[in-house]
Amino acid sequence: MVKTVIVGAGAMGLAAAHYALKLGHEVDVVEADAVAGGMAAHFDFEGLSIERFYHFICKPDAPTFALLEDLGIADRLRWRPTSMAYFAKGRLHPWGDPVSLLTTSLLGPVEKFRYGLQMFLTSRRDAFDDLEGVSARAWIEKGAGRSVYEKLWRQLMDLKFYQYADDISAAWIATRVRRVGRSRRSLFQEELGYLEGGSQTLVDALVASIERQGGRVHLAHPVQEIEAYDGRVTGVRTAKGRFDAEAVICTVPTPFVPGLVPALPQASKDSYAAIRNIGVICVVHKLRTPVTPHFWVNIIDPDIEIPGVIEFSNLRPTDEAVVYVPYYMPPDAPKWTAPDEALIAESFSYLQRINPQLRPEDRIASRVGRLKHAQPVCEPGFAAKIPPIQTPIAGLQVADTCFYYPEDRGVSEGARLAREMAQVIGSSREPRRQPVFA
Repeated sequence: MVKTVIVGAGAMGLAAAHYALKLGHEVDVVEADAVAGGMAAHFDFEGLSIERFYHFICKPDAPTFALLEDLGIADRLRWRPTSMAYFAKGRLHPWGDPVSLLTTSLLGPVEKFRYGLQMFLTSRRDAFDDLEGVSARAWIEKGAGRSVYEKLWRQLMDLKFYQYADDISAAWIATRVRRVGRSRRSLFQEELGYLEGGSQTLVDALVASIERQGGRVHLAHPVQEIEAYDGRVTGVRTAKGRFDAEAVICTVPTPFVPGLVPALPQASKDSYAAIRNIGVICVVHKLRTPVTPHFWVNIIDPDIEIPGVIEFSNLRPTDEAVVYVPYYMPPDAPKWTAPDEALIAESFSYLQRINPQLRPEDRIASRVGRLKHAQPVCEPGFAAKIPPIQTPIAGLQVADTCFYYPEDRGVSEGARLAREMAQVIGSSREPRRQPVFA
């Protein structure tokens, strides 16, 4: 039995605690927030329990399925046919299936063929090692053509990654395309999953499992320092007390790591500090009427400053329509400090552009959430930039969402990595990262 402290009660941290307890270790989880769950946590939206930031499940997400089985909640998983569209030239264009591609007016015949072939072949590939040193823009332009990138991708990339838009890994983009491309009922029908009760169902099950196995979850305990002596981790000091530790798994965003672990060598601190992140302001609207019949809508319009909207109620059934409007941006962007009321009004006006039938009285409630480290910026060659999970300090493992690369942020990769980290507690083995391009 190893006395273990998990820093961070997001899905990965909670899963790591669950798996570590199953292996017989003593576990405390410390979390700065007043609630568990991290990005998967819910809030009370005028009587509806809903995620702060939307989540969905894809059919390739095997680690999620294994975790749900382990927790006894696999029967809460539901699948639903979903669809996507582009909003461009003042109207919605259905997307994501052969018929939509063949009939769209957004692309010409040659563009349709090249785009369709690239996306189809990407969804069938098992490895992207040849794309690790290639930018997403170069890969798309080579496969589908420069005109396709300009018409379908440029604005989306610019509004998600700003100054980094031309410096995003093709391997990362291709892996996202593959994950969603393989989550289908048929060639003509996308199908995504959700949990009854939302992500809170998973969070509650993880917390219950931890407490049932004798672990403890300490909320509102911001960590001040992960302590080490003579090259080995010794404890975690929080604003409310200190926890002895023989092993620590830290799951907070990598930009925080150098400040939390002063005992790290400078070279390690520099490696964490070098990982760039984009923030997100997510406006959530509860509406009396749906905006579209689609789960996600990409937006190509010079007058709309968001890359798209997620109509979550078209995946998880709710009494009213629930729409997420994400503004991705660096936290030093001028709009980051915009008043909530201004963001709510602007984002609702965008929804009205998409659906002119939407009236002001159709808006029931709105909420604004901000997250400074929402999306790691994965540039070409990013795999070599990720530090080892096992730090130079014995017993200290560090991983956040950038360690999922080339996969994107998601519960499934968090569950996989959590299990790997739990399995090496107390040993000298390095956690087995998923083969980077398998």
